[in-house]
Amino acid sequence: MKLKPSLAARSFLIELIVYAALVAAYVLFVIGLLNAWLHGLYDHNKTLYAIIALLLIITQGVVLEMVTSFLLKLIRLRSD
Repeated sequence: MKLKPSLAARSFLIELIVYAALVAAYVLFVIGLLNAWLHGLYDHNKTLYAIIALLLIITQGVVLEMVTSFLLKLIRLRSD
């Protein structure tokens, strides 16, 4: 199914806004709650720090994709 240009643009803008909000919330969460722990981990065990950082990055990507997919499906259902 091809999206009309206006619907595709709307979906893109919504996805961009949601991604921006979620990434900002994630960064504030990590900086606010995990900053001291991650800094200590970096100072004492760089290998474990690298593994935890990669897990945080992967988790962020998966959660963002799930949330935006759900929201876009919800928006498409309302527009039909």
